[in-house]
Amino acid sequence: MPANPFEEPDESYLVLCNQRGQRSLWPARLPAPAGWRVELPATSLDHARAHVDRVWPDVRPHPSAASAPSTALTLPVLFERVVAEHRDLPAVESESTTLTYGDLAARVNRLARRLIANGLGPGDLVGICVPRGTDQVTAALAVTTAGAGYVPLDPGYPAALLRHMAADSGLRTLLYTGHPPVRLTGLETLDLAAPDPAPRPHRLVTDDERRRPLHAEDTAYVIYTSGSTGTPKGVVIPHAGMAALAEAQRHWIGPGPGDRVLQWASFNFDAGFWDLTLALLSGATLVLTDDRAVLPGEELRRTLIGRRISHAVLPPVALTATDPDGVLPGGVVLSTGDSCTQALVARWAPGRRMFNGYGPTEMTVGVTMAGPVRPGEPVSIGQPWPGNEVRVLDVDLEPCQPGEDGELYLVGEGEALGYLGRPALTAERFVADPYGPPGSRMYRSGDLGHRDKDGTLYFTGRADRQVKLRGFRVELGEVEAALESCEGVRLAAVVVAGEVDSAHLVAFVVPGADPADDLAGDLRGRLAARLPAHMVPSRVEVLVSLPMTSNGKIDRRELERRAAVTAATPPAGPAPTVDPSDPVAALCALTARVLGVAAVGPDDNFFDRGGHSVLAVRLAKAVRDEWGMTLPVRAVFERSTMAELAGLLTAD
Repeated sequence: MPANPFEEPDESYLVLCNQRGQRSLWPARLPAPAGWRVELPATSLDHARAHVDRVWPDVRPHPSAASAPSTALTLPVLFERVVAEHRDLPAVESESTTLTYGDLAARVNRLARRLIANGLGPGDLVGICVPRGTDQVTAALAVTTAGAGYVPLDPGYPAALLRHMAADSGLRTLLYTGHPPVRLTGLETLDLAAPDPAPRPHRLVTDDERRRPLHAEDTAYVIYTSGSTGTPKGVVIPHAGMAALAEAQRHWIGPGPGDRVLQWASFNFDAGFWDLTLALLSGATLVLTDDRAVLPGEELRRTLIGRRISHAVLPPVALTATDPDGVLPGGVVLSTGDSCTQALVARWAPGRRMFNGYGPTEMTVGVTMAGPVRPGEPVSIGQPWPGNEVRVLDVDLEPCQPGEDGELYLVGEGEALGYLGRPALTAERFVADPYGPPGSRMYRSGDLGHRDKDGTLYFTGRADRQVKLRGFRVELGEVEAALESCEGVRLAAVVVAGEVDSAHLVAFVVPGADPADDLAGDLRGRLAARLPAHMVPSRVEVLVSLPMTSNGKIDRRELERRAAVTAATPPAGPAPTVDPSDPVAALCALTARVLGVAAVGPDDNFFDRGGHSVLAVRLAKAVRDEWGMTLPVRAVFERSTMAELAGLLTAD
C-alpha cells in the first residue's frame, strides 16, 4: 500500500491559497503547483491544520469572491427545461399518487415561494426529514429552487444523531411530516402536511424573486458521511456538477420518456440523488416505494416486477440477495457503492444492460462508469465521465505506470466545495492539482487502483480505514470513538467480518473501571441511540486486552481473523426442525444460526441481537428453504420479539 504524502506526521507542510480563497495542505518537499501561493511556510501538520481552521471559517464561497461565477447550469434550470418539454408525462409515481411533470413543478414552485417568503435563499441550508414519497422529492427540488441547499435527515435515524446534524449544519428551517424530529433554539419547523396559509403562484421561480441570483457555486445539498474523528461530516455539493451528471447519465444509460426508475437509495446517500436525476432530468418516471418494498431479496424482486421498473441502481449486496429472473427485462441495472464481482455480472448482465459505477459523495455521486459489462470479462470501474479525470499517483504525486497501484485523485466539475465547518479537513482532502489549470484542486479519494495499458481503471482497495458495508460508507474510527466515549470502556477496536451479503461489524472492547454486568449488550444499546443502524456492531466481544503487533499497535489482522472464525462457526447442535407444539423454540434456533450467535430467546428482538436488513432476508429464505414455510420479511421489522414472529409462520 503506497504511503500517503498528506498524512505523515513527521513531515513539514505548507499552507497554500488560491485566488478563490481555498486552502490546501501541501508537503513542503514538493514544489507548489501553479496558481497557488504559499500562505504559511513549512510547519508541522498540526500547526498547518490550526492555521487553516483560523483563516478559512467557511469552505463555501462568498458571493463577492474574486473569481467570476461559473456558467454551469443549476439544478432548477435543468429541471425546468425537462418540465417544459414533458409537462404532461408522469414524473413521480408512488403507490397512491402519480404526478405529471407539470403537477410536480407546480408543487415545487409553490413550496419554493413559501420558503423564499420565509427569508430563505442562496447561502442557507434547509433540513428535510420526510419519509420516502412525493413530499420528499417535492421538498428537495423546492429547497434548491428557492436557492438554498437541502440537508436530508432520515426519520429513522436516532434523535441524537439528527440533533447533531441539524446543529452542525446550522439549519434555519426544518421541513417535516408527522412530528418534528428535533427541536433546537432558533430552528423554524414547517409541516409539509399542513396547508399553506397563503395562495402562491405555480409559475417558474426566477432570480428576481430570490434574495440574490442563484449561481452554480451555491450549495445544492449537504450529505453527511461517516467521519474518522468520531463524528459524521457534511459534504457540501454545489450545483456546478449537475449538468455533467445529467450528461453522463445520457452518455452511458440514455434514460428518457417511458422509462421507469426505481428510487432505491435513501436521500441520506448520494445514490438517492442519482436516482432522482436519472429520472427527472431525462423525462422518465421516478417510482417511489416505502422502505420495506426495496429490502434486498424477494421484497425487492416483487417491487421490480410489480412496479414495472426498467432502470435500477443497486449495490452489490442487494444484487447478491435478489433473484434476477424476470427482473428488468431489456432494462438497465447499475451496480455501485461497493466492489462488483464477476459472479454478480454473470448473474445480472444477461438479458439487460449492466454497468458498474464508481465515485464518492465528494464528487457529486460519481466519476467513472464501466459498461455495459459482460460475463467472463474483468470487472473494471471503466472510464471517467465527460468532464472528469482520474489521476493515479504515487507518494510523490507522480503518475503511476500501467498496472502499478497508486491513490486515485479525482478531478471534475462535480467536485464538492468541501466539508461543512471543517476547513482543515477540506484542505487535507481537496488539494492543489499540479496537473490542472492554475489554482485548481483534486480530491484525494483514499481509494487505491491502477490503469491497464488501454487506460481502463481498476479499483483495488482503500489506503485508510474506511470501509463499505452493505453499500454504506463507514469510518471504523467513528465507531471506535463512539465506543470509547461510553462509560466502562477503556479501549475499543472494530473490524469487518463476512462477505458481501453477510458483512457486519464486530467490536472488541477492553473494559474500564466498573463495567456493566452485560457490557456487550449495554454498549450495543447505547450505540443504537447515537449511530445509524448500519454503524452499530452486530457483535461486541469483551477482552482483557487487545492483541498488539511488535511495534505496539493494535493487531487488527488478528482481530479480523478472530472475528472471521467466530462468524464462520455456527452454533453447535443439529439443524433445527419445526415442532408444531413449539414453533418459537425452532425459530429461535434457526435465527441463532442466521445471526451466528450461541442462542436467541423468545423475548429477544432480531435487530437487538445483531440482525440487519440483509440478515432479515436470509432468515426469511432459511424458513422457506428448510421448512417450506413463509415468514414475511416485513414482519421481522414490525414484530418486537421472536415469539411474535413465530406466530406468523405459515405453510407455503
